[in-house]
Amino acid sequence: MTSSTDQRDDDTRLRRSVTGPLLLLFVLGDVLGAGVYALVGTIAAEVGGAVWLPLLVALGMAMLTATSYAELVTKYPRAGGAAVFAQRAFGRPWVSFLVGWSMLAAGVTSAAGLAVAFGGDYLSPFLDVPTALVALVFLGAVALLNARGIKESLGANVVMTLVEVGGLLLVVVLGALVLGRGDGDLGRALEMPADVSPWAAVLGAALIAFYSFVGFETSANLAEEVRDVRRTYPRALFSSLLVAGVVYVLVALAAVAVLPPEELESTSGPLLAVVDAAGGVPSWLFGLVALVAVANGALLTMVMASRLAYGMAQEGLLPAALGRTLPRRRTPWVAVVVTTALAMALTLVGGLETLASTVVLLLLVVFTSTNAAVLVLRRDEVPHEHFRAPTALPVLALVSVVVLLTQQPARNWLIGGALLALGALVHLLTRTRSGRSTPA
Repeated sequence: MTSSTDQRDDDTRLRRSVTGPLLLLFVLGDVLGAGVYALVGTIAAEVGGAVWLPLLVALGMAMLTATSYAELVTKYPRAGGAAVFAQRAFGRPWVSFLVGWSMLAAGVTSAAGLAVAFGGDYLSPFLDVPTALVALVFLGAVALLNARGIKESLGANVVMTLVEVGGLLLVVVLGALVLGRGDGDLGRALEMPADVSPWAAVLGAALIAFYSFVGFETSANLAEEVRDVRRTYPRALFSSLLVAGVVYVLVALAAVAVLPPEELESTSGPLLAVVDAAGGVPSWLFGLVALVAVANGALLTMVMASRLAYGMAQEGLLPAALGRTLPRRRTPWVAVVVTTALAMALTLVGGLETLASTVVLLLLVVFTSTNAAVLVLRRDEVPHEHFRAPTALPVLALVSVVVLLTQQPARNWLIGGALLALGALVHLLTRTRSGRSTPA
């Protein structure tokens, strides 16, 4: 992949202040979210000590879809991500809206869940305040940082990502120390339950592990704020996924070396259990690291949601008011306010855990559209050079997404279908109010 001349700063109303290192840390911070701190035990329940194997399978699947994002972002560097790609590929506003709606539904729900988590068990050792109040204040603070500017948001992300990665590397170091003193057993990493099919177990666990790699797709919504996006974006995207994969595998090996799989799966905080078993580090300190990880995930998710809403407004898929930006800050302030209000509303209603379980399903719908869009748009020539993935990769990405969709339980399909139906209704009302009819 090569690039022509750098993009000018005046080809977008957003400020181009995201450098390659900032973008890499943005993706890495989003991928290395709070989920990994509870992920190891869940995967261990499926595959025993071989936690690292489904993580590698999930990394491979994520990398396939990442090649589609790299091609489309560098070919059409506009905020809006998957919704914009769907509009260009299929030419149907309702398809584009449902793809964007799926991203918004997944992102805002995820942010609401993270806000609740921030005000719950993670915070309780430090401060005894009602969870609902903490969640609202937390989301308000995230919104202020988001509206202040992308550079400030990503500056905070740099600090939080370093803390987040530091916590995971601490687990790796403690695992090595335990092995060094002869108390660990790395051989458990090759053990799997005897009463299950290894391939079925790995595939089922890969669906869980895949959740730990989602987040990279949010970076597509920063396309208009990245400097020299055609060269910077692919490098940052692939590098961050590879770094995350290496960290995950090392954490998985350290965890099963310190504790047997049955102990990891019996707790909701498996990495905290590993730290406690290894000794030498106060439990509250690692709890604070997990709290930072939750905050970082919420910040990056809300940055994505606001940029996605802005991009969809630019494409006429959402009300034009969402495309308004602050004159000096050049941030989409209306989109920030609306997405934050939606997230706040979700923190005040029941069933957040049930809604959160549909996040992966909604994102798989988005990935299906994006991988198909790459193939459809191959006939659309653009005047600039861009990253181009070998045709086999988006095809394999589509196959991997379909495989993961077949692993979804019926309950998730029902909930996801209901959310998409709600999105279709909102789109119909939006088109009707704007005086335009929805194409068949």
